[in-house]
Formats: sequence, C-alpha cells, structure tokens
Amino acid sequence: MLLNLALAQINTKLGNVQANLEKHLDLIRDAQKQDAGLIVFPELSLTGYVLQDLVPNVSHHPAEDDPVFKPLLEASRGIDIVVGFVDEDQRHRFYIAAAYLSQGRVLHVHHKVYLPTYGLFDEGRFFAWGDAIRAFDTPYGRMGILICEDFWHASPPYLLWLDGADVLLLTSASPGRGLNEEPVLESARWVEHINQAYASVFTNFVVHSNRVGYEDGLNFWGGSAVYDPNGVLLAKAPPHEEALTFAKLDLNQLHRTRYRLPLLRDERTNLVQKELNRILSHE
Repeated sequence: MLLNLALAQINTKLGNVQANLEKHLDLIRDAQKQDAGLIVFPELSLTGYVLQDLVPNVSHHPAEDDPVFKPLLEASRGIDIVVGFVDEDQRHRFYIAAAYLSQGRVLHVHHKVYLPTYGLFDEGRFFAWGDAIRAFDTPYGRMGILICEDFWHASPPYLLWLDGADVLLLTSASPGRGLNEEPVLESARWVEHINQAYASVFTNFVVHSNRVGYEDGLNFWGGSAVYDPNGVLLAKAPPHEEALTFAKLDLNQLHRTRYRLPLLRDERTNLVQKELNRILSHE
C-alpha cells in the first residue's frame, strides 16, 4: 500500500483561529489536488503557540457541532487530516492537542503529556498534562501521535511502538536555538538525529511536521521531514519558510525491513515490565 503524505509547514496568526482555519482549508484543497491521502499540520496549528492568557478564548471541541471542526470534518471526507488545537475538557482544563480526522469522523485525539516549563517554554502554567499514550487505526494502518516534547522522551514512542503504531506522527512548534559550525541550528540538528534514530530503532515511519515564522520573539525553523523504517530520509521541507511538502510512503517497507531486522519480534516486554516494577518499587 502506498500513502501519499503532505506535510503542511505553516506560519500561524497568534490567537486568530478563523484566519488559521482558512489557511488549513486552502492547503487541504491543494493537497487533495496532488492526490494526498493524509495531510499533517504542526502543533497548535489553529491557534499559534505563545497563547498564555488567550488559551480559554481559542479552545475548540473536536466535534461536528463545533464551528471550527465542522468544516475540517467535512474536508476529511476526501483526505485524512492531522490538526493541532487547544482542547477543553468537561471540567474546563485546557490541553495542547492534536486530532486525526478521517471520513468525517474524529479517529483519535492526543493530549500533550510532556509540557516543557523551562528556558524559553512556559506551557505548564497554562495547560494541563495529558495522561494517555495510545495508538489508533486509520485507513492507512495503525498510527500514533506525539506532540513536540513528547517525542524527545524515550518512553512515548516506545509505548506507541508496542501498541502497534507503524507510523509515528510528530507535530511540533519547535523554536530555533543555538548555532553550530555547519551552520545549522543546534536544535534542528538534534531533532533530525532523534527522528532518524526512532525510525531506525523502531523500524517505523516517522513523520514530523514543524511550524515556521516568528512569534513573540521566537523563531520557528520548519525543516519538516519524513523517514522510512530504515532511517532513510524520504522528504524534507525547507527551513524558515512555509511549504507543502509531499512524500510517498511505501507501507510494504515495514515488511521488508522487519524481516531483515526483527527488533520488534525480539523485544522482551515482560523483561521491561519486570525491571520497571523493580525500579518503581525502590522509589
């Protein structure tokens, strides 16, 4: 099976959900014209990142009766969509969230589980922590979504791998930090290495959609990319500019790679559980 994937590397207008929605719908139409089966938007793509006190004003519920999600769900009848937004639960807690939309339905919503509150980041002041990591079924196989810092910890992609995800969808609003000798942003270099490593170690496809633009003094560097189960780079968006980048995922590559390198077959989950129980009991 082939999946024609589109990475929607965009700049957003902070707090202007309607303007961001219109950009989403335009890009979704463009991706459909190129026969894409799935389009992936970055973290908080409907709202912008440095929201702070704007958080309760930009939250939306992923349902047909929501004025923002209604046109997105309608658009998902022709193409699967991953979109970033602020979710609010019944007890009025707010989450950095991503939703997978397909055939007019919400297949999955992920709440960001790791909220960086250090250095440039202040997420823990304004958002609640997600408390679940789950893979889910799509028309293109089983997938999992992680949001930015979630992916920089080893356990979330590992859990998705064990839960059956063959495609890891990473959305981020990653600001640029540090220069090295190349010159390439140090944060970009590190992210690229991590993404390639996860693709290789888990013999999975890794799809990363990062935003671009400036917001409240932060520079988001883009560089969205796709890696195959061998860790081979399939596509990469340009740095520091908006782009709609396409990649063809040959899902049969999972069969070929895992026959050659049966890391998933040989993973000893009972041993992991036993040792984790031992470590946690000492704590």
